[in-house]
Amino acid sequence: MKLKFADIDQLAWDKQQGLLPAIVQHAGSGAVLMLGYMNREALRASLDGRRAVFYSRSRQQLWVKGETSGHGLELVDIRRDCDADALLVTALPNGPVCHAGTASCFGGEAVTAAEPLAFIADLEGIIAERIAGSAACSYTARLHNGGLKHMAQKVGEEGLEVALAAVGEADGPLVGEAADLLFHLLVLLRARGLGVQAVIEELRRRHADRTMNAP
Repeated sequence: MKLKFADIDQLAWDKQQGLLPAIVQHAGSGAVLMLGYMNREALRASLDGRRAVFYSRSRQQLWVKGETSGHGLELVDIRRDCDADALLVTALPNGPVCHAGTASCFGGEAVTAAEPLAFIADLEGIIAERIAGSAACSYTARLHNGGLKHMAQKVGEEGLEVALAAVGEADGPLVGEAADLLFHLLVLLRARGLGVQAVIEELRRRHADRTMNAP
């Protein structure tokens, strides 16, 4: 359940001496970043300032994540669990979350299959930035400025190269050609005002339709 200011006093603060565990999850990749604790004041400050604020049990005071390192957490959402005694914070980190310099307090490597896939969303952002930049120093901008027909031609060429690599090359070249195809497809989708999310939703719709119609 998404939290609002009016919900704060309805949480089960008495279970753990006025503190609730707050699990922080990356709003983009879904990676679990850290575990902190919030009291009422920290929760109110987080909702008010749209940045993650926690309660330090060792110092017994509020602390704003990133106030010394600069690596803060931009708040996206806070939800409570079904028992109202734990919080799920979704946020966008501004740099490494852990004091050890890793992206997560649970290590720097991806721990779920979904996390590497989130790079596609990052890549879409990079493509948008390159398109907005100078074509003189960006292949992406030059590709985009060439127009839809040029981009469509490149997607066709890359698709053919994937097919040829699939039947005549080792795994490495095939993966490389597939990466080229995906990149050019993302640029084409961007030019049409679309993103990979639209493709994913279409695949999900087809899967749901087939599931519903299965004998």
